[in-house]
Amino acid sequence: MHKLIIMVAMAMLLLTACDPNRVYEQNTDFEKGSWTVDNAPVFEFKIEDTTQHYNVYFNVRYALSYEYYNLYLKHQLLGPDGKPLSSQLHELLLMDPKTGKPLGKGSSDLYDLQALALKDITFKQKGTYKLVLTQYMRRDPLPGILAVGVRVAKKTADKK
Repeated sequence: MHKLIIMVAMAMLLLTACDPNRVYEQNTDFEKGSWTVDNAPVFEFKIEDTTQHYNVYFNVRYALSYEYYNLYLKHQLLGPDGKPLSSQLHELLLMDPKTGKPLGKGSSDLYDLQALALKDITFKQKGTYKLVLTQYMRRDPLPGILAVGVRVAKKTADKK
C-alpha cells in the first residue's frame, strides 16, 4: 500500500509540474492513514503580486474504505503579519451521497479530490501567508483520510 501511495503522489507531481498558473501546492500525509483533530497542517505560501486574483483549492487523498460520503474541514488563513484574515467551515463531498461512487481521480482503493475552497480572492500584502486546515468530523482519529493539501493558483479568465 505504501508503494501505491508513492506512485500516485509521483503521478500527481508529474501532472501538475507544468502548470503556469500554480503559485503553490503542497500535501501532507497522515501517519497510519488517519487524520487526528490535533494534527492541523500548516501550509505556507508566498504572494508577490497583490493585483492578481487567486483560487485556493483543497486536496484530499482518501481510501475507498472511508466511512462517510463527506468531509468537514475548517480553514484559517493568516496574513504575513500573523493576523487572521478568514476562517470557514467547508463540506467536501468525497462520494456521491446517492450512489456512493467515489469522486475525484483514482483507481482501486485510493482517490484524489481537488475542491475549490476560496474563489477569486486577492491578497492585500506581499509576503508569506499561512493556511491551517483542521478536520471537523465527529470522529477522532478519522480513518481513511491519507493526506490533505492546498493549491494556490492564479485565477484564469472564465471561458464562455
